[in-house]
Amino acid sequence: MTDFKDRERAEEAKFALDADTAFRVAARRNRLLGEWAAGEMNLTAEETDSYRKAVVQADFEEAGDEDVIRKLLGDLTAAGCDVSEAEIRAKLEEKAVEARRQLMSES
Repeated sequence: MTDFKDRERAEEAKFALDADTAFRVAARRNRLLGEWAAGEMNLTAEETDSYRKAVVQADFEEAGDEDVIRKLLGDLTAAGCDVSEAEIRAKLEEKAVEARRQLMSES
C-alpha cells in the first residue's frame, strides 16, 4: 500500500511541476511576444516594458491564447502595422520555443 501512496505522491508532484513549467513558459512567451510587437510599433524602451507586462496580463482574461492574439492584433492594427492573425500565431509558436529554451538553459 505504501508503494501505491508513494507513486501517487510522485505523480502529484510531477503534475504540479509540469503545470508550473507550462505557466512559466507561457508567461515568458507572452513577454517575448510583447517585446516583438512593441518593436513592430516602434515603442520607446519604457513603453516596451509596459507593453510586455500588458501582454502577459492579457493572457489571464480567458483560457487559451485567443486573448493574447486578439490584443496583439488589435494593438498592431491600431498602430498601423501590416500584420495578419496568421503572422501573430506563427510568432506565438516561435516565441514559445524560444521561451522554453531560455527556461531550460536557466535550470
